[in-house]
Amino acid sequence: MILDRFRVEGKVAVVTGAGRGIGAATAVALAQAGADVLVSARTEDQLRKVAAEIEAAGRRAVVVPADLSDLSAAAALADRAAAEFGRLDIVVNNVGGALPRAFLDTGYDHLENAFQFNVGIAHALTRAAVPHLLAADGGAVVNISSVMGRVAGRGFLAYGTAKAALAHYTRVAALDLAPRVRVNAIAVGSVATSALDIVMTSDELRSQMEGNTPLGRIGDPEEIAASVLYLASPAGAYVTGKVLEVDGGIDRPQLDLGLPDLRPPAPQESR
Repeated sequence: MILDRFRVEGKVAVVTGAGRGIGAATAVALAQAGADVLVSARTEDQLRKVAAEIEAAGRRAVVVPADLSDLSAAAALADRAAAEFGRLDIVVNNVGGALPRAFLDTGYDHLENAFQFNVGIAHALTRAAVPHLLAADGGAVVNISSVMGRVAGRGFLAYGTAKAALAHYTRVAALDLAPRVRVNAIAVGSVATSALDIVMTSDELRSQMEGNTPLGRIGDPEEIAASVLYLASPAGAYVTGKVLEVDGGIDRPQLDLGLPDLRPPAPQESR
């Protein structure tokens, strides 16, 4: 049956940023489709709740609380998964983010930090995972990118640049690792996670975002998780080096941050 292609029975996955939102939904979805899952994020009690859902689906969970901005901690997840479960088949790089800033408030350090957080962590874990993926029956890597890596939004210089880099990293890594390891990404639109708490609690902001989305609503984490499952499972076996846009159809930023145009400095009075 065609639905069997979406099963990942007996596979092992690592999911980062798995304490809540997209990462948590993805970890549970992979477990419900048959995988054992190592989950990692900063907050242990959140991970324990996700692990309980994984175990309720009849699969094994390993909880690794860690600050993954430490690249060695991120890389160590691959060996830990292989040691605990005996193999590694799927990596979901879900760590990322950067606060919006006006152009002149965005220093080099903000760009550097955004790149490391959104690309560096993904590379550290993926690089460490590759020997294990090759030792299995081939593997799949799914990177969580953003629509802001594709569309231009005022205030998103660091974040948009980093997510665009992650999208192209996906294409290049897919070529480097073919044919045994597939690498794809998802360009996520606005999804109802803790990152949008301010929006979800404001009728005005939520209406603005929904009005700028062709499908007229904000996404659900499970919709991203379903897309991850497609790319990680045999259903996506002929897909690599692609960025799947799961964004409600948007082609521009959904929220105007209200940043003004830059103005020339006022002339100084002569004395």
